[in-house]
Amino acid sequence: MNTELTFTIKRTRFDEHYRPSGNTRITTNFANLARGENRQENLRNTLTMINNRFNTLAHWDNPHSDRYAVELEIISVELDADAQIGGPGIPLIEVLKTQIVDQKTGKVIDGIVGNNFSSYVRDYDFSVLLHEHNQNRAEFSVPDNFGDLHGKLFKSFVESKTYKEHFTKAPVICLSVSNTKVYHRTGNEHPVLGVEYQQDEYSLTDDYFRKMGLQVRYFMPLNSVAPLAFYFSGDLLVDYTHLELVSTISTMDTFQKIYRPEIYNANSAAGKCYQPSLNNQDYSLTRIVYDREERSRLAREQGRLVEETFIKPYRNFLEQWSANYAL
Repeated sequence: MNTELTFTIKRTRFDEHYRPSGNTRITTNFANLARGENRQENLRNTLTMINNRFNTLAHWDNPHSDRYAVELEIISVELDADAQIGGPGIPLIEVLKTQIVDQKTGKVIDGIVGNNFSSYVRDYDFSVLLHEHNQNRAEFSVPDNFGDLHGKLFKSFVESKTYKEHFTKAPVICLSVSNTKVYHRTGNEHPVLGVEYQQDEYSLTDDYFRKMGLQVRYFMPLNSVAPLAFYFSGDLLVDYTHLELVSTISTMDTFQKIYRPEIYNANSAAGKCYQPSLNNQDYSLTRIVYDREERSRLAREQGRLVEETFIKPYRNFLEQWSANYAL
């Protein structure tokens, strides 16, 4: 069986005029920001926060903290199911691509692809499969082969001709740290990524991303109050320039202040030994409206949708493809 899947990439500019298309994964965080009566103000304020954060971090040769602007594209990835299994294109994942505009020189600098990570199959795994597996169990456990299919689909995309035609470097995904783990500050400090943290035990998300071929490191950048989790292949500190890393930090630190203010907009910074808590009451809210309860509900609905439109009808193909995929 041919294990090479084919993919289609669609690009959508993420700016104050952004409106989610009918095909956009509705649980995507940036789609959540772009709905409702405050949609344009939400988007404008978010982009302002990103640019301000970028200029604070990229402070060299930037005396007025206004040299750079970050431009964002939503990268939507579809499995070309017509070629593979005789069906329409199937949305798989959405990530963000950063681009840096040097307003002093007029130069446009390529950023990093990845950053935010949204996945239909991940919704199914966490909101349907994992939930049903633990419904009648006294102790939490993970199903056999949990995340295997998703990991292989992601690696197949990153290794594909389509990915290499569009992007020159491997993706970096930046997420919140887990509120169930304890993180310890190390003596390692990077000039852009900041102070490194480590933990004794990986989270379920860490293990899930490991199956996608991504390792994880945790850094708390300058003026941040909690470490971020960076998922990458290769060498995070060597493979990317300082400006590329700043573009990811400024984007995802901003989104996390909106998504998880209890952790990332807390009024006190993480200490040497740190356990994030969503029950923290000492934090500040941004001016940006984000409906976290709606997102949780939609994740379950989206998981059911992908089960009915992708997992069940193409189960035989997916099982055969997964079994033959070269790890």
